Amino acid sequence: MNEPAHPGEPAPAGPAHGITTGAVARRLGVAPTTLRSWDRRYGIGPAAREDGKHRRWAFGDIAVLQEMCRLTASGVPPAEAARAALAGTVPAAPAAPAPSAPAAAAAPARQPGSGNGLPLGDVRQECRGLGRAAVRLDSPTMDEMLGSLIGEYGLVTTWEEVMVPTLHAVGRKWETSGDQYVEVEHLLSWHVSTALRRVSIGAPSGPRASTPPILLACVPGEQHTLPLEALAAGLVELGLPARMFGAAVPPEALDQAVRRTGPVAVVLWAQARSTAHHALARHVADTTWGVKGARARTTVLLAGPGWAGPVPAPGMLRPGGLREALGLLRGLCEAAATAVGRGGAGAAAHRS
Repeated sequence: MNEPAHPGEPAPAGPAHGITTGAVARRLGVAPTTLRSWDRRYGIGPAAREDGKHRRWAFGDIAVLQEMCRLTASGVPPAEAARAALAGTVPAAPAAPAPSAPAAAAAPARQPGSGNGLPLGDVRQECRGLGRAAVRLDSPTMDEMLGSLIGEYGLVTTWEEVMVPTLHAVGRKWETSGDQYVEVEHLLSWHVSTALRRVSIGAPSGPRASTPPILLACVPGEQHTLPLEALAAGLVELGLPARMFGAAVPPEALDQAVRRTGPVAVVLWAQARSTAHHALARHVADTTWGVKGARARTTVLLAGPGWAGPVPAPGMLRPGGLREALGLLRGLCEAAATAVGRGGAGAAAHRS
């Protein structure tokens, strides 16, 4: 994938063909049908078409679209926004600021590709597109974008490089804007969660029946579930058995789940140090099950920034992200399957 030379700038079109409508739509955060509608109604379309019918967007075409997106996101009616965007296709060179106008000279220049009001920084263009759709509360476009991105780049890359940066940007905007952008954060989170669950639904059926499951749980008081939902989707995609218990799992409930399932691993998510429950992590790691003489324990993975610092007890694992967590859990499940094949009780569990 070609990346822009500077954050926010549209990627230059290829020397002969330009960029497809689908690729432009993902970058800008609009549905392809919206681009076609703008072309048909307002004449905002590509300057050239391949074979007379296939749209191919050049650098200048995308610049017009970016201005159209910025204006419509700020509340300008589409017809008026189209006239303004087309009128600025070839902007005049900016004049030097007059000495008598220091305020105008000090005004920060708008970064190309901005317009969603989110502090995204140096990110992939797809983050800007998703951010624009979120700010517009454009559910259909968010659904289409997230599904398309997962299909093209895979779950892990989409989570780490698009979903997380955009979610963080919305969260920062919420924190610095009073009560504004709360609805944006809630809607974006819902669509990210929906996209992750669709991965699980569409994954091949039939987890490895011979392998004990992996339990995923937020510690008591922890309501942030999206990272665990991403992990659950990744495990299902790999064909590994997972049990997702969600937010704020009571210690007693988690204890019963561990004893009833004999899991190969338990993942405990803590977003903040104030919710990280070290005593619970130690209790889960010390919980045993099985017949006398063949008692088994589970491996505990401490996930999330809340677990920063020394681990509560030796032997616990602390993955650095989704990709590393999936690799660790796949290794544990493979070891468990091997142990079961050799007649070992408790699979990959630690012997007491």
